[in-house]
Amino acid sequence: MEKALKRLLNINTAILFIALSVVAILILWARIQLVENETIAYQILQEQGRFGLFGLLNSLKFMSIPFGYGFKLSVIAFILWTGAFMYGYKISFAQMFKIAIIGELVFLVAEFTKIIWLIAIPYDITIWDIKAFYPLSLMSLFDFNSIPENWVYPLQSINLFEPLHWLVLVYGIHITAHKKLDYAYAIVLTTYVPAFLLWLVYYAIVYK
Repeated sequence: MEKALKRLLNINTAILFIALSVVAILILWARIQLVENETIAYQILQEQGRFGLFGLLNSLKFMSIPFGYGFKLSVIAFILWTGAFMYGYKISFAQMFKIAIIGELVFLVAEFTKIIWLIAIPYDITIWDIKAFYPLSLMSLFDFNSIPENWVYPLQSINLFEPLHWLVLVYGIHITAHKKLDYAYAIVLTTYVPAFLLWLVYYAIVYK
């Protein structure tokens, strides 16, 4: 993994960001075409002539991806940059932003896995199935209909891909700063991980 990360860290940040956004858009397009368009709800909208609204919403999803990533990755980079500063690491915000981009690639694998899983389900899926399912997450252990809606996102976010994301961040910092791996673990586990968990708690409390 370390060799692969070194190669990615040598790529221009703008190219990485564009590649991340393009792949995310392609995965979203594939999910819409192969999964969402096969649902009964989609077919009903098409029969009622209301597909135009559905298409507009999908267009907005595509256009919002780069902006959403820009905001999310900036927040992650700022948290990690602050943590690195506290531990005496000389890593710039731009370097942390690149590390955050590479870490986000993990979740593209999760989204691709979600598409494959939903296609393989042997029964007709609904929009609610698509909304509720996230691979290898705590949400898979619960019935969507029995869970308060404010807990759906937190339960989806606690998944096996998240620790892998943390690991990529750790090694990204380790490689960039040329410091001991233990310090990189400390930065991620004492800054980003608590912030991530606090965000989930906040979301569960304030969501209505």
